[in-house]
Amino acid sequence: MQALQWDLFCRVIDNFGDVGVCWRLAAQLAGRGQRVRLWVDDASALQWMAPAGCPGVELRAWGAPAPAPHERAPDVLLEAFGCEMDPGLLASSVHRSGATGRKPVWINLEHLSAEPHAERNHRLPSPITSGPAAGWTRWFFYPGFTPATGGLLREPDLLARRSAFDRMGWRKALAASHPQGGSGEGCRWMSLFCYEPPALAELLAQSQSQSRCTRLLVTPGRAALAVQAALAPRAVERAHPQHGQLAVVCLQACPQPAFDELLWACDFNAVRGEDSLVRALWAGQALVWQPYPQDDGAHHAKLWAFLDWLQAPPALRQFHARWSGLDSAPLRWPGDDTLAEWSACVQAARARLLVQDDLATQLLGFVLEKR
Repeated sequence: MQALQWDLFCRVIDNFGDVGVCWRLAAQLAGRGQRVRLWVDDASALQWMAPAGCPGVELRAWGAPAPAPHERAPDVLLEAFGCEMDPGLLASSVHRSGATGRKPVWINLEHLSAEPHAERNHRLPSPITSGPAAGWTRWFFYPGFTPATGGLLREPDLLARRSAFDRMGWRKALAASHPQGGSGEGCRWMSLFCYEPPALAELLAQSQSQSRCTRLLVTPGRAALAVQAALAPRAVERAHPQHGQLAVVCLQACPQPAFDELLWACDFNAVRGEDSLVRALWAGQALVWQPYPQDDGAHHAKLWAFLDWLQAPPALRQFHARWSGLDSAPLRWPGDDTLAEWSACVQAARARLLVQDDLATQLLGFVLEKR
C-alpha cells in the first residue's frame, strides 16, 4: 500500500490509556510505511511511554495551526474514542480536498467492547448533513474480539518477542534492583495496574497470610495510591515493603515495551481500561480486568460481555465480580491450580484472536477500500 498521510486525533481522559492506544496505533501504521500526525491535547505521558519517539510519527499539539500549504494534506482523518477534531482543521481539510478533488477517509475509532453493538455498528456510515463537511461521510470503526469487528492492536513480531522473553532473567534483574523485597524465588508474581478496585484491601490482606509468598509489582499513579490507602488502615509501616507473605515493589513509569515485559514476567496480571487489557491477553497469563468506571454503571455490562467472550470459568467470573464491586461474596485468592486454569483460558482466547487480522491491518484495508 502506498504511503498515506494519517491525521490521528486524541483527547486524553485516562492519561495512560487514551494516548497509549493512539501511540501504539500511530507507531504500527508508521512501521508499515504510513505517515502519521498525532494531534493530542496532553502528550505528557509519552515522555516516559515512548521517550525515543517513532520514525514516521509527528506529534502536534491540540489546537495548533492546520498543516501549511506545503505540507501534505491528510488522506485519512481518524478521531479516537469519539473525540471531534478542531473545527479549523476540518475546515482546512475540506478546503484542500476541493483543490485535489479527493476527500480523506474519515473514521471514528470507537472504544473497545465485546458487547453486541460493536459488531452491529462496525463499519457503518454516518453521513454529514451540515457544516463545512456537508456531503462527507464519517465511518464507525470498532476494535473488538471477534471476526465481525476491527480486531486488536498487535505488532507483527509481538508473539515472537514474547516467546523469546527470558522470564527468570527478568525476575532476577528486578530482584537485584529491589533487594529489600527479597529474591522472589518460590513466590507468585503479580502485577497491579488498576483504578481503585473495591476488593483490593481484601486481596492484600489475604496475600499477607498465605502459605506462599506473593511479590506484588505496583505501577505508579492510581494503583500505587490505592495500595498505600489499603495498607495504611492495617497499621503497616510503609517504609518496609514486606508485609507478612506479601512483598510490595513500587515500580517507576516505563516505556510501552517494558510494560509488556512486566506482564510477560508475572503469573497474574491486574489490568485496567483498554490498552493494558489487550496487552495482558497477548501475554497469555491469568488476568483480572477492571473496566473504566462510569457513573451510570455502563462498565458492568462491558465487563460481563468480555467475560462471556473470554469463556471465563466460574471462579474467574466471581473474582472479577468481587474485584469490581459487583458481588459481595468473599474474595478467593487463586491457588496454583486455579491460576493455571485461568492462564489456559486466556491462552485459548489468544489463539482465537491470532487467526484474526489485527487492528492496524484492518484499518489499512478499510482505507484502501474507501479510497
